[in-house]
Amino acid sequence: MFKFRTGVPWRDLPERFGPWQTVHGRFARWSADGTFNRLLASAQARAEVDWMVALDSTIVRAHQHTAAKGGSRNGDLDGPAAD
Repeated sequence: MFKFRTGVPWRDLPERFGPWQTVHGRFARWSADGTFNRLLASAQARAEVDWMVALDSTIVRAHQHTAAKGGSRNGDLDGPAAD
């Protein structure tokens, strides 16, 4: 989960997880043998739901008014404050 939460390459995993090759190999094996699917099914059964949702904020569109509209020299993204 650390790798996907942080987005680091396999080779950059912290040493506390062990050799990256071992972690990658385990991940690949668990993906292929359905371990992750069984974990999801178990979590869904415990929660008594048949669905789960995951959102990746990189695909969530921001409202048009969240975009910066310029700036001022004091660093205020919306321009100078009205006093």
